[in-house]
Amino acid sequence: MGRGRVQLKRIENKINRQVTFSKRRSGLLKKAHEISVLCDADVALIVFSTKGKLFEFSSDSCMERILERYERYSYAERQLAAGEIEQNGSWTLEHAKLKARMEVLQRNQRHYMGEDLENLSLRELQNLEQQLDSALKHIRSKRNQLMFESISELQKKDKALQEQNNVLAKKLKEREKEKDVVQQAQQNNCQDSSSMLLPQPMQSLNIRGTYEASSNGREDEANAAAAHPNSNVLLPPWMIRPC
Repeated sequence: MGRGRVQLKRIENKINRQVTFSKRRSGLLKKAHEISVLCDADVALIVFSTKGKLFEFSSDSCMERILERYERYSYAERQLAAGEIEQNGSWTLEHAKLKARMEVLQRNQRHYMGEDLENLSLRELQNLEQQLDSALKHIRSKRNQLMFESISELQKKDKALQEQNNVLAKKLKEREKEKDVVQQAQQNNCQDSSSMLLPQPMQSLNIRGTYEASSNGREDEANAAAAHPNSNVLLPPWMIRPC
C-alpha cells in the first residue's frame, strides 16, 4: 500500500516542525546543487527559518553576482511589462542598470578594503576571503612570472657579455703572439747583421800579420848579406856601404 498524500499545512507541533524543516532544507539544498551541476544552471537559494536564521546556496562562488543578475532581469521585465520601452525609457533602464552595477561594485570594493563588514554573514565572509586568496594567488603568480622573465633576460645578457669577453681575450692573445713574433724577427735580424760585420777586423789583422812577416824576412836577408860580404848575391846599391 502506497504512502498517502500529505496535506500541506502548517505543522503545529514545534519539534515536528523543526525536524521537518531540517529534513526538507537538506533535500532542497541537495536538489539545488543537483540541478546546478546536471543542467549547468545558475542557482541561488535563500531560506530563513522561523528564528530568522539564514540558509543559502549559490552555484556561483558569489551570491551577489546572481542577485545582481536577478535585479537587472527583474527590473527589465517590469519595464517591459509596463510597456515603457521607448527611447527615454531605454535610457532610464540603462541608467538604472548602470547605477545598480555601480552600487554593487562600490560595495564589493569596500568589502575588499575591509570596510562595511558588519552586515555580512559568515558564509559571505568566507566567500570574500576565498576571492581575496584567489586574487593574491593570481598576483603572486604574475609577479613570479615577471621575476623569472627578468632573471632569464639578465642571464642571457650575462652570457652574451661573457662570450664577448672571451672573444676580446682571444684577440688580445693573438696580438701578443704577433708582437712576440715581430720582436723575435727583429732580434734575429740584429744577430745576422752583427755576424756579417765580424770578418772585416779579422782580415785587417791577417794583412797586418803578413806585412810584418814580409818586413821581418827582408831584415833577415839584409843581416845575412852583411855577414857574408863575399857571397855572390847581388845586392842593391843602397845596401852597399863604402869601407
